[in-house]
Amino acid sequence: METCGHSTYALVYGVAMASHHTKDKGDLGVLKAQVDLFEQGFTVLVPQTEHCPFDLVAYGDGRFERVQVKYRAMDKFGKLGVKFSTCWTDKRGTHTSPVDKYEVDLYCIYCPDTVECYYLRPEKFGSNASLRVKAPKNGQLKRVNFAADHRRVP
Repeated sequence: METCGHSTYALVYGVAMASHHTKDKGDLGVLKAQVDLFEQGFTVLVPQTEHCPFDLVAYGDGRFERVQVKYRAMDKFGKLGVKFSTCWTDKRGTHTSPVDKYEVDLYCIYCPDTVECYYLRPEKFGSNASLRVKAPKNGQLKRVNFAADHRRVP
C-alpha cells in the first residue's frame, strides 16, 4: 500500500488502484477489455461521454459492436454472475431498472481471478446470466454456460 495525496493505493495485478473503489475496478475492466478486443483483431472506439449505455465500440469485419464491460470476481461456487439491470441511488432511495438489450450488442465480463474477459450477447439471456469458471461439483454439463466457451467475441 502506498499513499498519494488523500488516496491509498494497492497494486492489483501490477496496476496501482485505489483500495476498495468500485470505479477503479470498472476502469480496470474497461482497459482489459480494450486490450483483449484489440488482440482479437478489433479496432476499439471510446465514446466521448459517460452517458452511453455502453463503454466501448468494437469495430471489425465491417460491423460495429457496442460493448458494456463488467468487472466480476468469482463467487464461492466458481461462477460469474451478471444482472442485466442498472442500479442508482438518489435522495428518494435506491432504484433498479432493466437495461435495454437493444442498446448493447455485447457484454464483456472481466474476471480478476482468471485475468480474462468473457463475452456474451444479452439478448440470448433473461434478466441475468451466469458463467461457470469452475466445473459444478455435481458434474452437471447440460445447460451450463462455461466461461471458457465465451472467451472470444461471438
